Amino acid sequence: MSTDNEKPEADSPPPVNRRLLLESDPHQTRVAVLEDGRLTEIHMERRKSRGVVGNVYKGRVSRILPGMQAAFVDIGLTRDAFLFVGDVRDTISDLDELAEADPQTREFPIVERRQIEELLKEGEELIVQVVKAPLPNKGARITTEITLPGRYAVFVPTVQNLGISRRIQDSDERERLRNVLEELIPEGGGLIVRTAGEGRSAADFAADVEFLAARWGEICENVRSTRAPALIHEDYDLALRTVRDRFTDDVSELLVDGAATYESVSALATRIDPGLEERIRLFEEEGALFSRLGVEREINAALKSKVWLRSGGYIVINPTEALVAIDVNTGRFVGKTNLEETVVKTNLEAVKEIVRQIRLRDLSGIIVVDLIDMGDADNRELVWQAFEGELKKDRAKNQALRLSDFGLVEITRKRSRENLARILTRPCPDCGGSGRVLSIATICLNLRREVLNRTGHLGDHKLVVRVHPEVEAALRSDQHEVYEELTELLGEQLAIEADEDLAHDHYSIVEA
Repeated sequence: MSTDNEKPEADSPPPVNRRLLLESDPHQTRVAVLEDGRLTEIHMERRKSRGVVGNVYKGRVSRILPGMQAAFVDIGLTRDAFLFVGDVRDTISDLDELAEADPQTREFPIVERRQIEELLKEGEELIVQVVKAPLPNKGARITTEITLPGRYAVFVPTVQNLGISRRIQDSDERERLRNVLEELIPEGGGLIVRTAGEGRSAADFAADVEFLAARWGEICENVRSTRAPALIHEDYDLALRTVRDRFTDDVSELLVDGAATYESVSALATRIDPGLEERIRLFEEEGALFSRLGVEREINAALKSKVWLRSGGYIVINPTEALVAIDVNTGRFVGKTNLEETVVKTNLEAVKEIVRQIRLRDLSGIIVVDLIDMGDADNRELVWQAFEGELKKDRAKNQALRLSDFGLVEITRKRSRENLARILTRPCPDCGGSGRVLSIATICLNLRREVLNRTGHLGDHKLVVRVHPEVEAALRSDQHEVYEELTELLGEQLAIEADEDLAHDHYSIVEA
């Protein structure tokens, strides 16, 4: 028997059915994460603009900024990278000595926190790793603390440290893992157990560490043979990173569209964990994977500001220069009993969708959520607990301030790459940049996908594709690979025409 002062035990959340969908073609690779059948994350990598996060460079300090306690470092990209003093973990002054050193035994001095001008000087060469992707108006953010991720552990060759993922909470397991790693940790370096390492044997970790130490050895050798600025180590492409980082025990299936990609991910899976291969399946149905399973439709919806809830309420997402504002409205939902109950139901439904949209759109920085005001403190607590529970599903580092009396929740979320809108769209050329439209590359790839979907039923007909003149010009220049692929496939059955009456992101495809 319980009293009114006792709180019932919280039910443990039901297990999530998680699937990974991987679609690859000659122009781009896309990975979708589905949880209980709903799209929660989308990752994209285009061949022409592969991401740089995780890459290791030999750079040269181009400018010291004492007032900002930072430095600009030329690593060979369009813009100099930004190195904050807090990311200067150690300074390696003799790169030739480093290249000759044994990566298993090399000891690196740990530099105490000092001023940037004491740690670095202009013209100095150093090894850095990209931790945040560059933006149109900002260079990449880098660090001198190199991390090489494996399947179960992360090797930190320049810092003596031993860490365990916070998501592994069992104290006995944490102690076991610590004992295992203490026997394997290379002298002078460090290891961090990844969440996927929970329950793994010492042999699994030993194989991981051996492989990562060998990669560090290759990096050290490349340092001596290259001149700054230069790329000296490139991380896996998106398909292989997905197998290494995301294909964990809680994933029921990895469905791959693309025979060549299927072979490469299967080969990696066999090497790092033979048990993974039985959960990898080649998608062999007609049409594209994302289109067949409705992912394409959800991606397009994620570019819109308004998101409808099943109850009839809706949320509005407005990114600004300083923050992302998210507003919740009851919309068509009027409830059945009283206003407070209607508001609580709308807020609870909105919380799940808001966190899903944050993950799907990869929103970052400061996010302010304006929930509908609730008069009852218990209801506010109920909604706040739901918010906390949903945020725990997010792999990105985030922190949220408790729900205020005014119904506001403030969230900070770490950015490591461009969000979905920046990848797929560009500033509108007709309104002075106050809005966004699909980028030329996105339009061309959408056009390619639709043309390919029609080829199987074309017969003797001809496809006439009308596009904006800017898109037509791009197909013959920057996006010529798409044009050449389609013309090689269809030949005279394809005609692409410029039409000035069409909007930039509109096109028409008709059979003639």
